[in-house]
Amino acid sequence: MKNVFSTRVGSPLPLGSSITPQGVNFAIFSRHAEAVSLVIAADSERPGWQEIALAPAIHKTGDVWHILLCDAPLDLRYGYRLQGPQAPNDAGHAFDPARILLDPYAKKIHSPDWGRPRSCLGAEPCCLLDRHDYDWEGDRPLNIPLHDSVIYELHVRGFTRHPSSQAAHPGTFRGLTEKIRYLKRLGITAVELMPVTEFNENEPTFVNPQSGERLKNFWGYSPLSFFAPKCGYSSNLDAPLTEFRDMVKALHQAGIEVILDIVYNHTAEGGADGPTTSFRGIDASIYYLLDPWTRAYLNFSGCGNTCNCNHPIVRSLIMDALRWWVVDMHVDGFRFDLASILGRDANGQVLANPPVVEMIAEDPVLSATKIIAEAWDAAGLYQVGSFSPHRRWAEWNGRFRDDVRAFLCGRPGMVPALATRLAGSSDLYQAHGRSPNNSINFITSHDGFTLADLVSYNAKHNLNNGEDNRDGDNHNLSWNSGAEGPTADKKILALRSRRIRTMAVILLLSQGTPMLAAGDEFGRSQGGNNNAWCQDNDVNWLDWTLAKKNRLQLRFFRKLIHLRKAHPIFRRVDFFQIDNPPETHAHGLEILWQGLQPGQQDWSHECRTLALLLNGAALAPEDNDFFIMLNGHPADTALFTVPPPTRNRTWKQIVDTGRAGPFDFVDQQRGDAVECGQTVSVSSMGCVVLQSQPMRCADD
Repeated sequence: MKNVFSTRVGSPLPLGSSITPQGVNFAIFSRHAEAVSLVIAADSERPGWQEIALAPAIHKTGDVWHILLCDAPLDLRYGYRLQGPQAPNDAGHAFDPARILLDPYAKKIHSPDWGRPRSCLGAEPCCLLDRHDYDWEGDRPLNIPLHDSVIYELHVRGFTRHPSSQAAHPGTFRGLTEKIRYLKRLGITAVELMPVTEFNENEPTFVNPQSGERLKNFWGYSPLSFFAPKCGYSSNLDAPLTEFRDMVKALHQAGIEVILDIVYNHTAEGGADGPTTSFRGIDASIYYLLDPWTRAYLNFSGCGNTCNCNHPIVRSLIMDALRWWVVDMHVDGFRFDLASILGRDANGQVLANPPVVEMIAEDPVLSATKIIAEAWDAAGLYQVGSFSPHRRWAEWNGRFRDDVRAFLCGRPGMVPALATRLAGSSDLYQAHGRSPNNSINFITSHDGFTLADLVSYNAKHNLNNGEDNRDGDNHNLSWNSGAEGPTADKKILALRSRRIRTMAVILLLSQGTPMLAAGDEFGRSQGGNNNAWCQDNDVNWLDWTLAKKNRLQLRFFRKLIHLRKAHPIFRRVDFFQIDNPPETHAHGLEILWQGLQPGQQDWSHECRTLALLLNGAALAPEDNDFFIMLNGHPADTALFTVPPPTRNRTWKQIVDTGRAGPFDFVDQQRGDAVECGQTVSVSSMGCVVLQSQPMRCADD
């Protein structure tokens, strides 16, 4: 079809599409392409499209192809057709002129509603312009310090898709906005959103063997784009950018930050037999790690391909995407999926000082942005505690998760490790001037059992994923408390409840930054599925009736979160000082450990009990003392003798997970008085917390 647009040479920068006073500029990098065409669909009223060939002598600067459309309508859709060598076993090139490719820098991608077929990908121009100005109404980053943060991981669709959410716009950014009141009352300070950039939920070929239903990629760890928010998460398919921004602004107004779980380790194109939608057809040898001899795709992600993150072009793409999310979308932080891949070179070898890792930490635009690494990859590289020496990088602390789970399964030999995790994991984070808050403490996340399932199942139950129960981790560190799955046994149910609440105490009263998985606070279950990535149904949709059914557990979580936020003793910015003798501390040691008796520590292999006294007098300004007693024995009650608090104070018991709610957590003034030297009984798998208060005079 004849070109109906007037054009100019255009500019090679910035990459992507840019609306300028002269028109719309398009720029795309491809080092090895021999010919590039811009494919334009002018509007929905004209089903055909125009192809504009870019002349290398005119429309190419270095490795960037570019053109300016002077009179283009702003509602156009566009894509690219590239021609070049097809030598997958030689240079790794995979150019396919039959495909119309996505712009890696597209901020919006034309997509159908959730679950509907995507006929557009590869066959039509799908990219759209970000053509709407947005009024942020003075919104600014909240910049909540990590030591004051409580992170809440959630899935945008799963959070409100269930009918019980009563959301007017279920499964969307607007639906999440409707739950802000709940989030604020819970007390969390940040939501960590599972992937929200465009992905194809229809890509799995697995079916549920029970129902025959084709499964979905529900989680979304399969990006088509590093920029474009997913249209299927917008109640208005024409305005996902606006709806996302509305959500961020509303959350900020409620004092809640937004952290994105982002995937830069691989893309939706998979291995050599995967679909070509963008990067592979633009320049596969640049964007992906390829075997230096066979040119096969290296697979450190477990998803068929691995991004070549430390190539300068890919580094620039990653940095541009991060800056866009912060500057244009007001995002507060990022959790980097399989972040250890960011540390590999072009041959997959681990770099000592990866350029992209350092660039993210040192970038001036991102200097106040939270950066959190999932410090491992699918090829066995495990870097928890050693991902980066830079003090800005926080990490999901997998060792915290595993050690707490093992202790609350009754395993022997876990007391020393538990103590280290409670104190902020100095073994992992004290080097290089880092702090306890480099540790993102968690017990559960989207990946694995929920908290309710952790105490209800010994083994995964993933048959409905269509892979004969082969998928998912076999190393769950779980214990079913005496029966596999649902039960009516009151003793087992009481033990499960006690273990859940004890784990909550450990999570929220440990040094470091806690992260909760959405719904754990009111007992959501996935029926023992520990890899629910493909379940777009009740397995992943939060059942909000549980918030009422298990309201006393929800109350317990709320009160714990508010206790943490009220007392800086749980939110230290440095590690406990334990090297100096007690007499050198004006108010005594900052933390005192004991077994069952004051002054007697028990780090033996068979010990399953631990107590610690947090000395509030050692803080500036001073705080209350807290004495926390933990019993990891699966059956036996433990008797702890209580030490004296500091500063002539007395103890009040505020938490006892051995009691049923609401008596498991009481306000300090209503707590039982506990005398120094008194014996306190702690139930199996239970926890008791004492809080100090000033001693009252007789005439008070």
